[in-house]
Amino acid sequence: MYILFLALTLIMTDLNSNQHQDELFLVLTSGDQETQMMAMVLATQSANQDVPVRILLCSEAGYLGIERTESREFKPAGRSPKDLLNGLMQRGVIVEVCGIFLPNRELSEQDLTEGITVASPPEVAEYMKGESVRYFTF
Repeated sequence: MYILFLALTLIMTDLNSNQHQDELFLVLTSGDQETQMMAMVLATQSANQDVPVRILLCSEAGYLGIERTESREFKPAGRSPKDLLNGLMQRGVIVEVCGIFLPNRELSEQDLTEGITVASPPEVAEYMKGESVRYFTF
């Protein structure tokens, strides 16, 4: 009986430790601010549960990464997608814009919010191959 208890304890410990190995890779393309807000809420909740988060902003969502761009506040939090994105960055979340975002607009890296960088497609592709990476798009 003791051996069975010990085995079950070891299995449960292993399962619990594996839950924290998952990583969330969130790719946000939508220009819709409500969709952006929900993506940031889910990313924040994941980070709150000790899940490493990485965010890639592409297409119209890339404007969230531009310093001078503002986004509206949503109820009930009274915060905006940009507020939540900045909070995630303060927690060490990697935030990047797609490599083709800036060159196809009249924008440069100097327009990005401090801490946001331009993604390297080969590096992102390598990251995406990781077995623990869970990929979500909005």
